[in-house]
Amino acid sequence: MNKAPPQAATGDIGIRAATAGDLADLFRIENHAFAGDRISRRSFRRFLDSPRARLLVACGPAGICGYALLLLRQGTALARLYSLAADPACRGQGLGRALLTAAETAAFEADRIVLRLEVRADNEAAIGLYRKSGYRDLGRIDDYYDDGCAALRMEKLLHGPGLGSGKAPYYSQTTEFTCGPACALMALKHFDPAISAAALDELTLWREATTVYLASGHGGCGPFGLANALARRGLAAEVRLFPDEPLFLQSVRDPEKRKVLTLVQEGYRAEAEKLQVARSDQPLDAVAIAAEVAGGRLAIVLISGYRMFGKKVPHWVLVHDADERHLIIHDPWLEHEGYESPSDAANLPIPFAEFDRMARWGRSGVRAQILIRKVS
Repeated sequence: MNKAPPQAATGDIGIRAATAGDLADLFRIENHAFAGDRISRRSFRRFLDSPRARLLVACGPAGICGYALLLLRQGTALARLYSLAADPACRGQGLGRALLTAAETAAFEADRIVLRLEVRADNEAAIGLYRKSGYRDLGRIDDYYDDGCAALRMEKLLHGPGLGSGKAPYYSQTTEFTCGPACALMALKHFDPAISAAALDELTLWREATTVYLASGHGGCGPFGLANALARRGLAAEVRLFPDEPLFLQSVRDPEKRKVLTLVQEGYRAEAEKLQVARSDQPLDAVAIAAEVAGGRLAIVLISGYRMFGKKVPHWVLVHDADERHLIIHDPWLEHEGYESPSDAANLPIPFAEFDRMARWGRSGVRAQILIRKVS
């Protein structure tokens, strides 16, 4: 049974959604509250217009006295408290706690169950507030802020049962075309922590699994190529694919390239048979994948990147844990726009229904999965 949404005890402080008319006050508070790493007026305007941001302002007797900025990662149950600021003249009145509670409410109402944040390691007051509010430490990042100060990463579960974090290590892809190899590398590292996980290892896996062509530029990786690379490294792999036919042909217009792409994938299928890679044309739904993960398997799953980061591209993610309502995934892609970090892409809780929607690619609704386990 889910908890009720947290309610802000604001006293004389009212909290509402920000509007364009608040830009001057937001910029004023930002400059008074922070000596560096400031949000620009232009960025505030962009956040106001973004469907994946929630910008709240606190209003006291003297006007706007603080704000909280949430970012909602698309297709997940995760929110990030990107910034929380109070006018220095209004501190000591419970403003920070009121804004934090309101941010948690907004995240809850957006169907997010985890709220994450970064805080300066020398900001003892803020760290104390977060810990008293139920946030736990996730780690520390040195030299995170402009002045060299470290950041503490923290997280709070807003409702529902405790989420698993799994044991699979996180690794972000180093190129735009190596999401599959990055997932394979995380799986290999999960089953054998002693293996190397670096850019050269990622590219070596890509060379073994690439389809050669994918739209324009470098080739993506298909399920059989990735499964074969894992099988050659001692893991048992099973490919579940529907429709069971060569992938990505619709994105390649040149007939010669289509021919090459088809031949390459047919070669991977023949090799998969020799490597005893299991095969099925019946992909699993999210609930069934959760059961497989509970039994010790990992799953590399093809999704539409549109539901994750707004781009209509095929994209591989790693499923490594689950709870009663969510699959827990590592997404190897980071949005390098100055505000996303590995904490935003690792251990993402995806509601079952949302995962089933995103785990389809293209007009034909291709579903591709690679189930992986240690050889008994």
